[in-house]
Amino acid sequence: MIRLDPTPILTTDRLTLRAPQGGDWPHWRSFMHSDRARYIGGGREQKPGACWRAFGHVIGHWAMRGFGMFVFTLKGDDTPLGLTGPWFPEGWPEHELGWSAWSEAVEGRGLVAEAAQAARHHAFTTLGWTTAVSYIDPDNARSIALAERLGCVRDRAAPHPVFDTPCRVYRHPAPEAP
Repeated sequence: MIRLDPTPILTTDRLTLRAPQGGDWPHWRSFMHSDRARYIGGGREQKPGACWRAFGHVIGHWAMRGFGMFVFTLKGDDTPLGLTGPWFPEGWPEHELGWSAWSEAVEGRGLVAEAAQAARHHAFTTLGWTTAVSYIDPDNARSIALAERLGCVRDRAAPHPVFDTPCRVYRHPAPEAP
């Protein structure tokens, strides 16, 4: 199995965050073909080629930017549970922190919040970001609730990336001074 190398590995009390790898593809595909992915361009009508290209974007971001979204897993179990982390593709007006939970089994346990906090800390400390936003579909109540749990506030004045669908911008709290 080919892996991106070298890429950072982050850990929390319960999780390991690592770069995506080829073995994550079946889990990503299942997620993207489910209704869980409806707010990020997936869903039951997702075409297989579009799903493949989207996963290629996730991996390619690491190669082109030197950072990207982390797949998070439970410590000691490499089964992918979701994706979170820094994201800044060409054309994005600001650095973004994003997340997705690939399975209902992840919800209600605080795992996505734990992973997102670790990824945000990495973006602010290791990558040197001074600000970050999350672009969230206005109908995605779970993601909005998570953003607010993470201390984000809606920023109505922030620019939006060009999407085919509307989004809300949530600004992350500034990193703590060293």
